[in-house]
Amino acid sequence: MTIDAALLARFAKIVGERHALTAAEEIAPYEDEPRGLFRGKTPMVLRPGSVEEVSAILKLASETGTAIVPQGGNTGLVGGQMPDGEGNEIVLSLSRLNRIREIDLKSNTATVEAGVVLQVLQDAAAEKDRLFPLSLGSQGSCQIGGNLSSNAGGVGALAYGTARDLCLGVEVVLPTGEVFDDLRKLKKDNTGYDLKDLFVGGEGTLGVITAAVVKLFPMPKGRELAWAALPTPADALRFFELANDRAGNGLTAFELIERTPLAFTLAHVPGSVDPLTEAHSWYVMIEISSGRSGDDAKELMEEVLTVAFEEGLVVDAAIAQNEGQANAFRHLRESMSEAQKPEGGSIKHDISVPVAAIPEFIERAGDEAQKVAPGCRVVCFGHMGDGNLHYNISQPKDGDRDAYLALYRKMNDAIHAIVRDLGGSFSAEHGIGRMKRDELIATQPAIATELMRRVKAAFDPAGIMNPRKVI
Repeated sequence: MTIDAALLARFAKIVGERHALTAAEEIAPYEDEPRGLFRGKTPMVLRPGSVEEVSAILKLASETGTAIVPQGGNTGLVGGQMPDGEGNEIVLSLSRLNRIREIDLKSNTATVEAGVVLQVLQDAAAEKDRLFPLSLGSQGSCQIGGNLSSNAGGVGALAYGTARDLCLGVEVVLPTGEVFDDLRKLKKDNTGYDLKDLFVGGEGTLGVITAAVVKLFPMPKGRELAWAALPTPADALRFFELANDRAGNGLTAFELIERTPLAFTLAHVPGSVDPLTEAHSWYVMIEISSGRSGDDAKELMEEVLTVAFEEGLVVDAAIAQNEGQANAFRHLRESMSEAQKPEGGSIKHDISVPVAAIPEFIERAGDEAQKVAPGCRVVCFGHMGDGNLHYNISQPKDGDRDAYLALYRKMNDAIHAIVRDLGGSFSAEHGIGRMKRDELIATQPAIATELMRRVKAAFDPAGIMNPRKVI
């Protein structure tokens, strides 16, 4: 359907001309995404400032059959926030819905609008001596609505869970324009279907999340961060078992990192410094937190590392001596995706397998990658503690970028076959979007696809919400 000028004017009237963007230079940032894999085209970007405006937009869209693509901070990695290339889908930006409506210290919750930037919420919670533990490399620009719609994971998922686990209630505008207000603070509620979980992780295909109630936690009294070197992923698995046994819930991060992504980061991110004096094949960034004291966290970290050294699991380690050094360690880890870009084409995989299967996955996947593209460079890092690895593969050094990227599907198929064989998932935390839709349909049970289609039809009978994404 081609959207005519008269219809665009009706949409613009809802938000006001100032917040209905049509100029090419204004809408350009909404038509591209971080990896440059999905470039879209839209005739208009609407920036509503209230739930009522979102409701009016979706009501008009349903009545006229106009496709709507919700977009938050535009940091998604699977194209779920992108309009198609036909120019007939309107982008709905949630960035003006950016109020923190309430921080409830007694309930340990925050009620926030969808456009609140993750870092802003983290800082607001910290000012009240509370922790919002969702932690992502894009936290300076990603927004809560997008975090929930994609069920974001991140470093803190090991101890605190994914975005779904952190969400108690939602406010959602349905495709019909109706508002589903479920902004409750209850940790226990067995009154029927848990409808919020259809929208969390739904990638904007069933409705638009406009606000949410999320969990906060007491700020740890002490946090210790260390960077440890290990010979193999199998040693890292044993180190994880040791740390988990000793620290329990105090183990708040356990990141596995191969030498290649660290080397890329040291080469391409200004100010980066190797935490250790010598290069090693594998590393773990480990964080231990304590609700009692800084000394307690320090003693526990030293105990865990001492035993790991004695058992030959860890061969070198550095404990951050202050918050500045700890942040430098975190920055190294968070910069690894961006540091790949100067190295040429990269084929990405966001996979999860049972934690015990990680060493086997890494060994098998490395062999398969070389069969598909001899000389390619594996860039493996991720959240070992919850089984999620970013298994990225950069082109051979001095190779042809376009020729390498032509192998994207073949490489994905080879790596994902191993993931399925190990009982894992080919989309651990980035979502499905456009990139993985066809693979999802091809590989999941037929009844799962049919149930998803029934849900989609029930919530969005006009088919206007983020068309051709997920399902």
